Order: sequence, then structure tokens, then C-alpha cells
Amino acid sequence: MPHTSSAPIDPAKAAEGASALLETCLERTVEAFRAASLASEEEIGRVRLRHAEALRDEKPRDLIEILAKVQGTDEEHMASETARLSHLVAGVIAPSPPLIPFAGKLIAPSAFYEAYTNLHELARELLSPVIYAEDTDAIGTGSLNPVAANVMAGEILEVVNRRFAIRPFVTAVRLDYESASFLSRKHFGL
Repeated sequence: MPHTSSAPIDPAKAAEGASALLETCLERTVEAFRAASLASEEEIGRVRLRHAEALRDEKPRDLIEILAKVQGTDEEHMASETARLSHLVAGVIAPSPPLIPFAGKLIAPSAFYEAYTNLHELARELLSPVIYAEDTDAIGTGSLNPVAANVMAGEILEVVNRRFAIRPFVTAVRLDYESASFLSRKHFGL
């Protein structure tokens, strides 16, 4: 897991923790695809390959979007198809993050990202930006992929608890395609 105390951060351990969380997200998302009967094994293999290529090229891509593209969705229909896929994935996971269509209008929590650089990097890899942070008491994250939002929320809870010995109220939500794209540009320069 990424280390965020005031002690120096071991880059190798931080990278190892992020890799493990990315793998967890991938495997849980694939399980959800199967549970919701959204993809064939061939399509899942292609999703895995494209996801690995995106990470290798340091251009993270959302697994829901990758699946939509693997299944032939064109850009004109991407918003509606990713909404459908995200909704179906949310239906087979617990907890199921609600859709929050106004998340793209929230102000980026720059101070939070500055205090937790490892969480900012993980949020970028998972494409699950922090959409609000009220000190360390209430924090929210969202993603097109509800699994990624849950993984990120769990990591935020763990990191803040480890640093301050408090359990913040952490919210995980689903984003629509437009909000997810906008926040990826705004928070991560993607």
C-alpha cells in the first residue's frame, strides 16, 4: 500500500502498492463483467491487453471505456454505452456507488492532493479522482468504473486512518462519461 506518513517514502514500496491495487481493481472489474454477463472471455482478454498497454504507455484508460471500445462502440455512442455498462457493473458489486452527474462541477481538492501525493498518483492510475475533501473528515472519489471508485475509497480510508488515526467519511460515486473525461483532464492532465 502507498505510504503517506511524514517519513520518507520508499518509491519501490509505493509503486508495488499501487500495482497491487491496480491488479485488484482489474480482477474485481473482470469478475463484475462476468457476473453481469457483459463480456465474453475473448473480450475480457482484449480488455486486459489494452489495459496493460495503456499502463505501460502511462496513459491510464478506464476499464468500462476499454470494454465499450472492445465491443465496437464508436465515440458518438460512448456516453450512453459506458453509462449502461457502469450501471450493470454497479448492480453486481457491493457497495454499489450511486451515479452523481454533477461531480464534474466540484472544485478540485488541490490541498488534499498536495498532502497525499501517492493518493493523487493512484487516483490517476485508477481514473478515480478525489471530487471533494473537507479536511480529513469527509472525502469523496468517483469513477466511470464503480469498482475503481470503491478501491480508491478504501485506499483513502486506509491512508488517512494510518496517518491521523481517524476514520473519515469516504464516499465512492459513479461518474458519467463526460464528467469522468473532464475530471481526468482537470485533475491528471489526461
